[in-house]
Amino acid sequence: MSEPEHKENEPNGELVNPRAVCNMCRRLYRDPKILPCLHTFCSDCIGRLEPFSASARSQRDGDAAEAERPAVTVTVLCPDCDFEVDIPASGPAGLSTDHLALDEVFLETLVRDGPLGCDLCGEGGAESRCEVCCVNLCEFCCQAHRRQKRTASHSVQALKELKSRGRICRPVLCSLHPGQELRLFCEPCDLPVCLECAATLHRDHHCCPTRDVINHHGGRIRELVTGRLRPRLERLEESLHKVELSQEALQVRVDATAIEVRAFARGYASAVEAHCLSLLRRLEELRVQRRNQLHLQGAQLQQALQDVRGSVEFAERLLSCGSDAEILSAKGVTLKRLTGLAESSYDPHPAAVAPDDGSSISFMPREPAGEVDGYPVVGVINSKTVDLSKCTIEGEGLHQGRQSQQGHFTLLCRDSAGEQLARGGENVLVSIVHKEKKNCKVETTVIDNNDGSYSVSYTPEEPGMYSVWVCVKAQHVKGSPFVLNVKKKFRQHSGKFHCCCFCSSGGAKEARCGCPGTMPGGFKGCGHGHKGHPGKPHWSCCGSTTEKSECLPQSVLAAVSPRSHLRTVEL
Repeated sequence: MSEPEHKENEPNGELVNPRAVCNMCRRLYRDPKILPCLHTFCSDCIGRLEPFSASARSQRDGDAAEAERPAVTVTVLCPDCDFEVDIPASGPAGLSTDHLALDEVFLETLVRDGPLGCDLCGEGGAESRCEVCCVNLCEFCCQAHRRQKRTASHSVQALKELKSRGRICRPVLCSLHPGQELRLFCEPCDLPVCLECAATLHRDHHCCPTRDVINHHGGRIRELVTGRLRPRLERLEESLHKVELSQEALQVRVDATAIEVRAFARGYASAVEAHCLSLLRRLEELRVQRRNQLHLQGAQLQQALQDVRGSVEFAERLLSCGSDAEILSAKGVTLKRLTGLAESSYDPHPAAVAPDDGSSISFMPREPAGEVDGYPVVGVINSKTVDLSKCTIEGEGLHQGRQSQQGHFTLLCRDSAGEQLARGGENVLVSIVHKEKKNCKVETTVIDNNDGSYSVSYTPEEPGMYSVWVCVKAQHVKGSPFVLNVKKKFRQHSGKFHCCCFCSSGGAKEARCGCPGTMPGGFKGCGHGHKGHPGKPHWSCCGSTTEKSECLPQSVLAAVSPRSHLRTVEL
């Protein structure tokens, strides 16, 4: 039998127990149902929720002659936590009933002023209550209730006694067999059942008294709460507290920097005053940016905290206040929600939470900031700024180059602590000019990698010594200008690296070599042990004894051998 409706169901004055009121309609619960997120609302309030999404699945009707028909599962958003919950195809009636809420509703009716009417005759004032039928009875109906054979064994309590207890223990009755209490638990079906259910619908199932299985099933809920979710709840609270402290520290830091900016700007004229306002706007942008980041982090922690706190409170109240049947009745939805929260990947540890409290925001009074109305001004607001004395350059292409070959080096912009900036956007200028031929400039390409590094490439067309200017914000970095030595184009060897002409040509007399060696007997090239042989392997094209080397130019060959003007036979 369902809880009787009260007139208008409106709370009269301040409620003694707010847990008896639905958060949607703000009235006493009417047929309270538990959503999968463990928040309770009236059944008709849940039915009025706008669907968030709907999915169809096939369901076979009880009549085997009928074809399969689709059953639509509706997904709604919980009004309390915005969690996506699925409403069964049978509607809100298919959700678990919150028997604890029904207890709270009845308890609320006891502590409120004004007499209760008899639920049977509707005339006399109620003085007692049948805990089995869940009805309020006047004195006459109470006597008739005890005289009837069907209700003679029911437990009837005085309303004054129930009011003095502070809570009531109502039996959970079977929805299929009115008057039958759920005293058994069907293990295969995972449901509490009454004696008639066990004898009929669950005749072949293993059914145990609820008192025999409550420790096992209630223990699973208790283990999730005490072992995993209660510590997480504490960590979430601590992390959220750190975020709130960081928000305060951020505001304090921003206010302190604003005072510093104003003190610096007071000594300047109107142009400096305009610059001061621009600095404050930049500071406000940083504050809003960091505040939004902290707000987002705090919102995520707040939502996770709300989810875990609400579920933990519900589970703890269920375990501490609920009867065996009440715990088993809500066990399924409770375990599902607690398990989902326990297995959630979002579990930050307070020691790992490092919110941005604005400590990186600073005012740089000596940093050039361009011009305002034609006046040069200094002073910028920045979380990190480049320090020219800390910038470094990597790559051999800064000092060594080769004619007609592309050279590379990388500029790394660093702050005053020597750490590489994590952003780009700096004004980087690289100029490469020949030291002797001032009109000979090398075109350069600078690529901003957006991580504080800048890749520089160039291709010199003439050999010689060059000056390399590397500037950031129109100022030289440490060590600039640098000296670049561009060597002539690398000459590849055109001959063979051999021991002598005689061996590599198979004894051909016309074969010649770049070395000055000769052989007697009409041979025009070198041979082992003969005059001019270098005594080691060498290149036939230029006579160089180094295998991995550049081919010597003709001018060098002329200085080494008077026979260099002779054509070397291809070997």
